Amino acid sequence: MRSHTFLRITSLLVFIGWLTVWILLPTKVYKNTWTPKLKTKLNSTYFREQGTNLLLFTFPVMLIGALSCIYLHLHEKGTEKLPSKSGGVVNRWLCFLRRPFLVMSPIGIVTSMEIIFALMFVALLIWSLSNYLHTSFGHLHMHKEGEKVWQAKFRSVSLRLGYIGNICWAFLFFPVTRGSSILPLVGLTSESSIKYHIWLGHLSNVLFAAHTVGFFIYWGITHQMKETLEWSKTYVSNVAGVIAILIALVMWVTSFPGFRRKIHLRFLQSRQCAPLLSARLLPCGALELNFSKNPSLYYNPTSMVFINVPKISKLQWHPFTVISSCNMETDILSVAVKTGGSWSNKLYQELSSSALDHLNVSVEGPYGPTTTSQFLRYKQLVLVSGGSGITPFISIIRDLIFQNRQEQESHVPKVLLVCAFKNSADLTMLDLLLPLFVSTTQFSNLHQLQIEAYITREKEEAPRDSQKQIQTKWFKPILSDSPISLVLGPNNWLWLGAIISSSFLMFLLLLGIITRYYIYPIENNSDEVYHWTFKVLWFMFLLCAVICICSSAVFLWWKRQNSLESKQIMNVEFPTPTRSPGSWIYGSERELESLPHQSLVQATNVHFGARPDLKKILFECKDKDIGVLVSGPRSMRHEVGKICASGLADNLHFESFSFTW
Repeated sequence: MRSHTFLRITSLLVFIGWLTVWILLPTKVYKNTWTPKLKTKLNSTYFREQGTNLLLFTFPVMLIGALSCIYLHLHEKGTEKLPSKSGGVVNRWLCFLRRPFLVMSPIGIVTSMEIIFALMFVALLIWSLSNYLHTSFGHLHMHKEGEKVWQAKFRSVSLRLGYIGNICWAFLFFPVTRGSSILPLVGLTSESSIKYHIWLGHLSNVLFAAHTVGFFIYWGITHQMKETLEWSKTYVSNVAGVIAILIALVMWVTSFPGFRRKIHLRFLQSRQCAPLLSARLLPCGALELNFSKNPSLYYNPTSMVFINVPKISKLQWHPFTVISSCNMETDILSVAVKTGGSWSNKLYQELSSSALDHLNVSVEGPYGPTTTSQFLRYKQLVLVSGGSGITPFISIIRDLIFQNRQEQESHVPKVLLVCAFKNSADLTMLDLLLPLFVSTTQFSNLHQLQIEAYITREKEEAPRDSQKQIQTKWFKPILSDSPISLVLGPNNWLWLGAIISSSFLMFLLLLGIITRYYIYPIENNSDEVYHWTFKVLWFMFLLCAVICICSSAVFLWWKRQNSLESKQIMNVEFPTPTRSPGSWIYGSERELESLPHQSLVQATNVHFGARPDLKKILFECKDKDIGVLVSGPRSMRHEVGKICASGLADNLHFESFSFTW
């Protein structure tokens, strides 16, 4: 426990120091006092002017990344339990700050803590811009004979807007790095923090667009439009800036939802096929895919994977929610897919084919939270879903059932599942609560679970004769298939830390050699200045090369190890039922003879022609600490967010998820 605390405190102190550098960067203290001293000590023949940047801006992030890898490894191997969310003044304040504060489109649901950090970040931007301008206006540099003061100030403002955009970029990619070791250090995942990336992306693009427009206006009013074609040897060229902003604008436009949903190209993904054991096709158009996995692969509820089916599209990769529990299903990984687009419809039709006995499917992942303890902190969980938004909650319910059976003395919260569907056929989504490859005796004790299902577009159940049945298809894996495994083995966090450390050290070594023995002699032995663009190209080439070398070496090593384990796993025979399991809640031949089916029926209430009164349901929950999780349409998430933000029920702790299915 002491090592955990030490690593977190050390990482926090390093981050504060790194942030302090950004705060001081635009000030006169940094320019007039720090800069001369840093140049004297760090501007060596090995790194030249990059020495200061490497020490102040790059090294702290690399150190935090490596330390957080060690922290996550110790946390993963440890057995300590996280404290109850209700205990202590600090935890109560954290619960208060995580409450929804603002619920509105298009920004969505924003908590009090997010508002505080957003205001702090805006204050940093305002502070930086004001200091940059104060320093610049005090020593205005005229770039053209006859240039007016206001024109010089206008240019200065345009330039400094680009500097402020750099601050946004310093934080831009933290939220979207899957497999990041830094996000879990503060209890975040790339999926839960993607909105921060969106906010920063929009803000940085606005700043860089203003920076570009400002310079074009300046060049126009000072008759210097030829400067747009200038390619400087000593600094960033204007042509490169124009090219960069054009690329950025294209990326910005295509990042909006209307374009983004049509783009699923991922060129650098794994092409290893995973053994597809079975597929369960539901009457509502959803399906469950069951893959073989390495028993050592551990993941937590609400994880997700990327799936590619070459027969449908060789380039399209789609994210889907994992609905299995790795505790309950040690050698199976299951995902749910809801048809709604051309790709998913083609997959459903392909799997419906009676002649199909094998399908090549590539899987990358899973990605998700590094701990499941947050669900055990509450006395009760209220899971609110709309349509196929129920899929992430299936993995939670399966895992809690396992926890309840394995740890009788530990606290497992009661679960209230409130799910809304359009028609009665969608009720078959609830059949996914029962996995295909697990003994039904594990689901015999379901007194902790209550299900309230609402059918909004039907006032009564459809005649049973017209109801379709669930189909289950079984497939034959081939020897070339490889069970889903950890890319970097069981100690993946340590290996990731090794990749981060070794690649950075190799980068420093190669950069020092090239600078000292190639660039420095050119600049020192002649009046020639080594072209700035070539320096940047060397920098980028070395950066990509060392990451490729270090990560590939580790990846190939573990690929070999995984292939040996895969051969043993593929020799294991998986049970194949003689008939397709039916539905316990829908269809003309309901299966109610087994104890778990009876328990689920007793725990489920179906309401036709009604929508859930979420305010009434939530306020009727009387437990002291209630975790409210929402997955579904934006309107539903906003409705629950507003209820929790009202402050009328202090026992509600809200979390909103935007899952993929």
